[in-house]
Amino acid sequence: MSWTDERVTTLKKLWLDGLSASQIAKQLGGVTRNAVIGKVHRLGLSGRAAPSQPARPAFKAPRPARPAATTMPSAPRRVIAAEPAPLPAVAQPPSVPAFRAEEPGSATVLTLGAHMCKWPIGDPSADGFTFCGRRSSEGPYCGEHARIAYQPQPTKKKAGATELARSLRRYI
Repeated sequence: MSWTDERVTTLKKLWLDGLSASQIAKQLGGVTRNAVIGKVHRLGLSGRAAPSQPARPAFKAPRPARPAATTMPSAPRRVIAAEPAPLPAVAQPPSVPAFRAEEPGSATVLTLGAHMCKWPIGDPSADGFTFCGRRSSEGPYCGEHARIAYQPQPTKKKAGATELARSLRRYI
């Protein structure tokens, strides 16, 4: 639909009345919201007389403060200590049988569990290849194999002045 002089006049009036582009498009009929926005821009109708009203007020008045309680505070209550309840008899936990460490090399790939040592024993290409299989507390290895796998880094001695001078000669 084309913009006739009558439609342009109606558009200007509705725009200055503060209606939104969607509301103007509905009233004019046959045009979209974007067509109304484009025409308003081309006509240079940027200012409005009054903006459209928001659905709810932006500012709420604060509630008045409640008056303080007028009753007098009661006297503090005396607390009388009650007799402590007798302690229940502590049941002794059942004795746990000593853990028997399995022989290293007793676990195969099929029998290897989540908390079993995964240290390889033997040649992986050989038929008798197994894993340690002992219980591992933290990580993939038992204590003995963890000490082998995770060796601490040797501590470096602090370089003296002569070592520093010698290392700096490379850059001079």
